[in-house]
Amino acid sequence: MFASGSIKLFDVGGTAVRLHPTFFLLFAWVAAIHWIDGGPQAALRGVLFVTILFACVVLHEFGHIVMARRFGIATPDITLLPIGGVASMERMPEKPYEEILVALAGPAVNLVIFAVLFLFLGKVADVASIGELEGTREGFLAQVAMANLALVIFNLIPAFPMDGGRVLRALLSMRFDRPRATRIAATIGQALAILIGVVGLMGNPFLLLIAVFIFIAAGGEAGYTEMQDVTRGLKAGEAMVSVFETLTVDADADAAARLLLRTTQGEFPVVDGGGQLRGFVTRDGLVDTLRNGGGATPVLEFMLRDIPSVRADSPLEPAFQLLQRRQSPVVAVTGNDGKLAGYIDMQNLGELFLLRTGQRRA
Repeated sequence: MFASGSIKLFDVGGTAVRLHPTFFLLFAWVAAIHWIDGGPQAALRGVLFVTILFACVVLHEFGHIVMARRFGIATPDITLLPIGGVASMERMPEKPYEEILVALAGPAVNLVIFAVLFLFLGKVADVASIGELEGTREGFLAQVAMANLALVIFNLIPAFPMDGGRVLRALLSMRFDRPRATRIAATIGQALAILIGVVGLMGNPFLLLIAVFIFIAAGGEAGYTEMQDVTRGLKAGEAMVSVFETLTVDADADAAARLLLRTTQGEFPVVDGGGQLRGFVTRDGLVDTLRNGGGATPVLEFMLRDIPSVRADSPLEPAFQLLQRRQSPVVAVTGNDGKLAGYIDMQNLGELFLLRTGQRRA
């Protein structure tokens, strides 16, 4: 969900580590605050501290990833945000004990870092000793250690998307079904977010930012789980758009524009003479092409390629997860002959969700 627009830094074991552009605002803010207090050297020290701290956040996320892999769950990427890291797992573990282990694996990494640093320093982890070491290498390491301890405490707050919220949901799942457990955990998380926001209004804008993020993420988690529950047991063919207009491989942007005006589609499959999918033209891609390249631009030059596909008789859930992770704006659905039978996007999944929830309440 956050990978779009992020900057890829490197890959580790099949997981891409990305940096969200807003992260540079954090660097600028930290540098400015420290520069005002102590000049350029203090600013450099502040930026270095944030860099090391977020290296610890990456290790935290890899704690989740390593544990998740033990349960057969892959993680395509990690995105670093100013308020922490977000690991985009292919799916969340649904057995309560698995979710608890995956959730606690991240804070466990920070706890180990905290313990190792204080064993290295040979000092008791209390605020007074850190104050005495201020300005020294040991003092800097002690601050990093205490920051890791703070990460443990912060991440165990029982609110989505923090690890404590996932532990709470797992514990509730032992008594309630998963959607209801998620709704209860999300409600608790949003209540805590409101409390954090009230404190933030007293003069701490960073707490206010965290409160907004928690509130939105908690609602998003509840919605995702509800949608996941709705899609469970359905086939891809039951949710696909089956009546649609296509573009031929020799069509241009003007032809795509005429289809856009004549239909309600937001994307158009590009198929060859044999009915095989070659790509998709999206509304945004078309508008950009008309603005920059002109109407005579062939669709083969600006269509999206490598569109993920599923068979019509396969479960719907994998297609939902592909769309949820924003790996593609659309998932193609093929028939037994391998030809395009339809496609799925978030709009028709949303309509499916409304219809299914309406039927359940009827």
